Parts: sequence; structure tokens; C-alpha cells
Amino acid sequence: MNEKLWVISLGGSRIVPNEVDENFLVRFKKLIDNNPKHKFVVITGGGTTARKYISALKRLHKNTKDQSMAGIAVTRLHAKFMARFFGRTANEEIPFNMKKIPKLLIHNKVVFAGALKYKKNNTSDGTAAGIAAFLKCPFINLTNVKGLYTSNPKTHKSAKFIPKITWKKFNDIVKEMTYSAGQHFVLDQSASKIIMKNKIPTYIVGSLKDIDSILRNKKFVGTLISG
Repeated sequence: MNEKLWVISLGGSRIVPNEVDENFLVRFKKLIDNNPKHKFVVITGGGTTARKYISALKRLHKNTKDQSMAGIAVTRLHAKFMARFFGRTANEEIPFNMKKIPKLLIHNKVVFAGALKYKKNNTSDGTAAGIAAFLKCPFINLTNVKGLYTSNPKTHKSAKFIPKITWKKFNDIVKEMTYSAGQHFVLDQSASKIIMKNKIPTYIVGSLKDIDSILRNKKFVGTLISG
């Protein structure tokens, strides 16, 4: 497992919660810049922005593929935006297939990508997990909660935090969910299958500080999915 290279799944709602979160963007860039020994592939999600388009298409009775294609377009927009914000350390060309990513990593510290291509029942998390498997490196999922809980902590006060879980147990939880375009969970079904099959160390965290701790092999608050 290449621990000098990391895949990060960056939720679209962290980039654009309502408006573009400029403060977050500056802090995210600082995190990447302050870890010079590592390279990164960052997969941007569609977040709230994508879900608005998806919801509209659903109300207009468009099929799941049409809804997903709208979400894919937003993930690519976010990737292009982040690459432009990072400037010279990031890629100008947004990759649409996995084989392009290692080539872009040769000349860039960080490579941003959205969804690569349409795939049934897949989201940006699944894309990120697939890339981590392809590159044989660890995977970090940055979300809006501090990790995995027994239930949604925002709606259930009794929800218990889970600091560590096996790939199989996590997959058992996730596979009970029903896929829908634009779904929101700490990690989806396709990602769960990929990390279990390829034994990818996977971290779910809610803060940039905890990503920095992981990269420096220090104690962090979050969930580790492993053997």
C-alpha cells in the first residue's frame, strides 16, 4: 500500500454548502501544501448543488440515468473549480478515466477529478474507492460528521460513534441501503464493496485537522475501516 499517495473524497457540500466556502478552500489548500511528502488525488462530489438538479429532474419524471448525468456534470465542475483554485500545483486537464490519473500525478502534487464516467448505481465515493484500488493507496472520506455512527447523529441523539470497524461489518451495514441518485451517507454501497474486496485502509473524518493527523500518523478523531 503506497502511503505517500492518498485518495481523498471531498464532498461537494464542503465546497459549496450554500455559497462557495472560501474559508474552507483556503484551509484545505493549506493542508495539502503543508504535507510536501505526499501526493493526492481528490475526487469532488456534487453535494447539495447536484441534489438540487437531481431533485428537479426527478420531479420532471426523468429516469435515474438522466439524474445521475446531471450529478456527474456538477462533480466535474467542482473538480475544475478546485484545480483552478490550487493553480500550479494541480492539474489543468480533468481526467475522465483512471489511466490518465497516474500520468497527471507525474507533474502535479494534487490531481482533482469528478466522476469519470456513468456507471449504474455509482457515486463519487465509489469513484474515489475505485481509484484508491487502482493506485493501491489509502482512502480518506471527508464528510460533514466526525465519522461513522450507529444512526444519523443529526437526527438521533442516541447515535453512538464507531471509531473502528472491519470491511465486512461496514459492508453489511451499507448493503441494506437502497441506491438513489444523489444519495447522502458517509460512504456508499459501491465504495464499500471496493474497499472490502481490495482491502483498502479507509478513513472517515469530519475535519481537516484529523486528515492532517492521519497523514502524520498521529491520533485522530474519525472511523477507520480495515481488517
